Formats: sequence, C-alpha cells, structure tokens
Amino acid sequence: MSEIITAAVGVLSEKIKSFDGTAKFMVEGEGGIVIDADGVRAGDDDTDVTLSADVETFQAILDGSLNPTTAFMTGKLSMDGDMATAIKLGAELS
Repeated sequence: MSEIITAAVGVLSEKIKSFDGTAKFMVEGEGGIVIDADGVRAGDDDTDVTLSADVETFQAILDGSLNPTTAFMTGKLSMDGDMATAIKLGAELS
C-alpha cells in the first residue's frame, strides 16, 4: 500500500465517524480507499459511488483547501455511481 493511501486512511478515519452508504476514492497511480459503515480502509471493493482524482486533487480535498463539490464541478474529481451518496460524503469532508 502506498504512503499516500496509508496517510489518507488515517485522515479520513478522523473526519468520518460514521457513514451510511458505501463510497470509494480511487487515487490515480496509488490505489483505492473504501468508506462504509465499518469505517475507512484501503481497498477496491464494489461501492455505491466511486470518486476518482489525481494525487494533488485528492490531497487538496483532504487538507480542506479544495471543496469536493468544487473539484467535481471543475472536472478535477470524477464520479461513477450514486450522486446522493457522493453528496453525503462531500458533506462529511467539508
């Protein structure tokens, strides 16, 4: 597992205490992070929504310097799956 994914799992675990749904972040060249009722972990499980971004965009979302909605609207973050789940996750990260 990459250092970026390991660090992101820690950060997301602090930000997201519980999540009703399943979501996955795919970080280009690094791997995936699954978020569900069991918590946050590295993985590539099937989820309700998959959000994909490059490393820089993903790190900016994590550190709060880029709003997830803004990233999506500007094409820096792509989504495949359930929009309602993505919106719930965005609210957890904001």
